[in-house]
Amino acid sequence: MTNLVWLIPAFPLIGFTLLLTFGRRLGEPQAGWLATATVSGSFLSALAVFFGMASKPPEERVYEITLFEWIPSGELTVGLGFLADPLSISMVLFVTGVGALIHMYAIGYMHGDPNFSKFFLYLNLFVFAMLMLVLGDNLLITFLGWEGVGACSYFLISFWHEEPANATAGKKAFVTNRVGDWGFMIAMFLLFFNIGSLKYSDIFSSVIEADALTQTTATGIVAMLFIGAAGKSAQFPLYLWLPDAMAGPTPVSALIHAATMVTSGVYLLTRMNPVLAEAAGWSIDMIWIIGLFTALFAATAAVAQNDIKKVLAYSTVSQLGFMFVAVGSGLYVAAIFHMITHAFFKALLFLGAGSVIHGMHHEQDMRKYGALRKAMPITAFTFIIGWLAIAGIPPFSGFWSKDEVLLAAWNENKVAWAMLLLAAIMTAFYMSRLVFMTFFGEKKWGISEHGETEGKEETESDTDDDTHQIAPHESPTVMWIPLVILSGLAAVAGLLNLPFSYDTKHLEHWLEPILFGNEVHVTASSQTKWILAIIAIVGATTGVLAAAFVYLKNRSLAKQIEHSILEEAWRFDSTVSNFMGGPGRKSFEATTLFDQRIIDGAVNGVGKVTQRISTKMRSLQTGLIRSYALGMFIGAVAVIAYFVSRMGF
Repeated sequence: MTNLVWLIPAFPLIGFTLLLTFGRRLGEPQAGWLATATVSGSFLSALAVFFGMASKPPEERVYEITLFEWIPSGELTVGLGFLADPLSISMVLFVTGVGALIHMYAIGYMHGDPNFSKFFLYLNLFVFAMLMLVLGDNLLITFLGWEGVGACSYFLISFWHEEPANATAGKKAFVTNRVGDWGFMIAMFLLFFNIGSLKYSDIFSSVIEADALTQTTATGIVAMLFIGAAGKSAQFPLYLWLPDAMAGPTPVSALIHAATMVTSGVYLLTRMNPVLAEAAGWSIDMIWIIGLFTALFAATAAVAQNDIKKVLAYSTVSQLGFMFVAVGSGLYVAAIFHMITHAFFKALLFLGAGSVIHGMHHEQDMRKYGALRKAMPITAFTFIIGWLAIAGIPPFSGFWSKDEVLLAAWNENKVAWAMLLLAAIMTAFYMSRLVFMTFFGEKKWGISEHGETEGKEETESDTDDDTHQIAPHESPTVMWIPLVILSGLAAVAGLLNLPFSYDTKHLEHWLEPILFGNEVHVTASSQTKWILAIIAIVGATTGVLAAAFVYLKNRSLAKQIEHSILEEAWRFDSTVSNFMGGPGRKSFEATTLFDQRIIDGAVNGVGKVTQRISTKMRSLQTGLIRSYALGMFIGAVAVIAYFVSRMGF
């Protein structure tokens, strides 16, 4: 069944081609169902490959296939090939599975949009690019998918580009990611210059068996890879694009921030674990330190956001920080475990937020919500499961994976564990705040600015700002079915890697062949692990209870928590924007002027001097034979005179 690996990216590519050709003719909802069917076909193909691989012994669970030679250029030979192993197939399963559910959800969410078919065309292309990223058997194919998801994110984030803010958000994501892409490219160059190949199998064999990289070179490669990973996975300071990416339609937010693009950095570092093992310790420490700072920084920003999607955006940045802590601590299994559970509960939360926004007629300010659980019971029930999962309440999946990451921090540094525990408590707090403000408490949507209670659907007569009425409603079936499925996955995904015994660590056994013995083993005793787990549970419960105390009992205390500086994410984004718009812009303009006047001036000056000399020389070419004969005679006399003078007569 592993021979079917090429079908996995083929399905969304076929869907993209068909939508590009016939999308407008198909229209709504046929274009959406076609896109959903192709991603579902990709998921079924991934399942077939998974079962075929699982039936083999662990040492045989690596399958490579080269379709054709792509770049034959001197010493550089790159084939278009795929690598199916436990890591890539794990990624593919949740990318295509969650992706198919998001496609289905989008059919209802994008209902009535004039560019309905174009939206699904972009979604299919995005999934294809992501699959190329994780399935490529060499760094250049991975980079092809890496750039592909970056381009598609620009198309999707700025999909409603009629609004200037949306177009700006798309450009911001594209430009910020280019910084990370530079790091990825430098890492590729260093690997090729030192190993002579970009193929993963060649790199790993050279590093592990031939010791082809010095520690200095490996450190430089890891530093560059980390820059690339920080760009895609939104680590400080390159996180700036992700909160603004909320400008895109909610299915885009779920696809980018839950299961696909933002996990690319964690995937890349895990894939390159043999190179990380050869690098200096400070470069590895840099990964978990930046991850820890990002987790805390984003968590503090999330506690003061009022836009429901902005809360989830900063939550994503924070949870990615957790994953980087695990990678930097050498616990790659914990990072992938949290990545998988995060894909389920964060996709659920984003789609649930989209359902609320849809039911509230595109209102995203949580201060205008409240008591929506009765008006939207399915959305509320499924969202609460996602909330309990991300908050780290057992037995939901987030508890098990986050506990593994906290254990990784404990194994690395006790201060790091305490700080990460604080980030986990804050996660429980701000997610509880979101749930209480949205589904519980006092109803805010039932009163207009005149103090009248709403009891009817929005009508044409209710369009004035001062009399606008909102009657929330449950989302259609095509939207809540994915919520129900994702809520089930968010509840039970912890079964993938339970810590109770060796036999219950299924994900650890599955990923073992691709880690090459580089997985760090935790030294804490079983008793210590139980104590840490209990502390984590108490911390999460404290976060939930604190949010309930503030937002259900003493709402006046909220102002003491929701400082403006936290709402503006410590004003780091605005500071960067002001610099880029002020001194940064002037320096760029000065650089452009230097390029035009000095660099281009020198090149153009050489050209102009050559042109003038040529013009003068051209006058000697008269085309008259007598002139050429005279010239030959004078030349001959000059040569004879030279030799005579040399002979001394």
